[in-house]
Amino acid sequence: MTASEQRFVVVTTTHEGEEQARALASAVVRERLAACAQVYPVRSVYWWDGEVQDAEEWRIDLKTRAELVDRLGAFVAGRHSYGTPELIAVPVAGGSPGYLAWVAEETAAAARAADRAE
Repeated sequence: MTASEQRFVVVTTTHEGEEQARALASAVVRERLAACAQVYPVRSVYWWDGEVQDAEEWRIDLKTRAELVDRLGAFVAGRHSYGTPELIAVPVAGGSPGYLAWVAEETAAAARAADRAE
């Protein structure tokens, strides 16, 4: 299957601190569950515990294969300080063939491991 035939996603999560966000991003990439992670500050406004919250957080965007979303989600949940961490997967409708081929290559080992586990 070529990169153009595979399905890719960008998975987003947030963390309360920069150090924790960078550590989580590194762990995900090291496990090959994503080819790349981008970490940057955001301001989140959300409803929680019966009231509107307003907090500084660190967003992590992870580029990966759609087939790895469940494993990536479990990995993030198991290493996150939030009881209910954000985990949103947005499909990639298109992209640079070379970049998508790189994402496919960098996540190939995790995809093979997922296939063996099934």
